[in-house]
Amino acid sequence: MGKPAVFVDRDGTLTEELGYVNHPRRLRLLSGTAEAIRRLNRAGVPAVMVTNQSGVARGYFSEEVLTAVNAALVAALKGQGAYLDGLYVCVHHPREGSPPFRAECDCRKPEPGLLVRAASDLDIDLGRSWMVGDKPSDILAGHRAGARTALVLTGYGLGEWEYRRAAFPVPPDCVAEDLLDAVGRILGAAGA
Repeated sequence: MGKPAVFVDRDGTLTEELGYVNHPRRLRLLSGTAEAIRRLNRAGVPAVMVTNQSGVARGYFSEEVLTAVNAALVAALKGQGAYLDGLYVCVHHPREGSPPFRAECDCRKPEPGLLVRAASDLDIDLGRSWMVGDKPSDILAGHRAGARTALVLTGYGLGEWEYRRAAFPVPPDCVAEDLLDAVGRILGAAGA
């Protein structure tokens, strides 16, 4: 039986929501992000980033730039004593760009493909895991994968929750101020 994990969206959850992050120097960790990831690391709970990055499909930045931006994220976390156990990225868009990036796929949230792929690669039990994000698509992806979900009020989360919650396809299992608050609730519920 696999272990529980916490899947985390990138923009608006781990990092500041800045639109399309087209340069590593534009990436900024949100306050409390490194501490939240360190808490998961210390508890032995895999922390796995799952993110849609359709800027590749749309031609806003290359795969090389995306790799550099994610490397900046890894380095920023490492500089604060934290690490991600996996980084899973969807670069597709169903209507923008050219093949192979213009594609209907199972990995673009709200589809659960990134979580399912990570679960297979990292021996994760999705039924005991959580998906944390700032958009309804994050919540729906977690729900479709069989994980519990937490909406954070960073990034788009506050506006989504205050003004659009009635339109959420599924409600989150909990609402948290930020990733650190969400991780505290998740670990508390698990008795970790």
